[in-house]
Amino acid sequence: MRNRFDQQLVELNNELIEMGSLIEQAIEMAVGALVKQDVERANKAIEFDENIDRQEKTIESLCLKLLLQQQPVAKDLRLVSSALKMITDMERIGDHAADISEITILLAGAPYIKKLEHIQTMAKETTLMVVNSIDAFVNKDVKLAEEVIKRDDVVDALFSKVKQELIDLIAANAKNGEQAADLLMIAKYFERIGDHATNIAEWVIFSITGHHYAE
Repeated sequence: MRNRFDQQLVELNNELIEMGSLIEQAIEMAVGALVKQDVERANKAIEFDENIDRQEKTIESLCLKLLLQQQPVAKDLRLVSSALKMITDMERIGDHAADISEITILLAGAPYIKKLEHIQTMAKETTLMVVNSIDAFVNKDVKLAEEVIKRDDVVDALFSKVKQELIDLIAANAKNGEQAADLLMIAKYFERIGDHATNIAEWVIFSITGHHYAE
């Protein structure tokens, strides 16, 4: 019975890694479309979110099967229940990548009022947070999960920088207002992706230690 359970846990880990890979692709597609103002790529990024939604359902089904058929206790129960919490945050990350692409389509008709280097850096940072949070779960690595949580401060600082730059651009020319608001929303979505990655890392710590990081 235990061997069967362990096999299903390995399957769960593999499916989570796959969902993490899909999220990484989604963010990369969204950023690529944004930077190049590529409407076709943005539309593909929006459609890609369906793959993430399907993967969430696959993992949810596997978790419920583990809970109902194997009736895990203590540490194993924490692990499976944490995975269920994690995929909710992972699915939201996919939604935010699609949201960014929807704004990209709206912005495609005019050149950008500023370079997007800080937004691109936010994308890199949040992608790394997502990948490392899932690695922490698979490898049961509390230290890596804690590092993910700490990286959220970097993303928050970048968001503040982007916000101030956009405020300055509006102050310099009120005509920048509409696009500045859209770019600020994109930066906000990346900040939220960082928050979701932090949530994932906190559930990883709970699955290993039995204590939620926020406690």
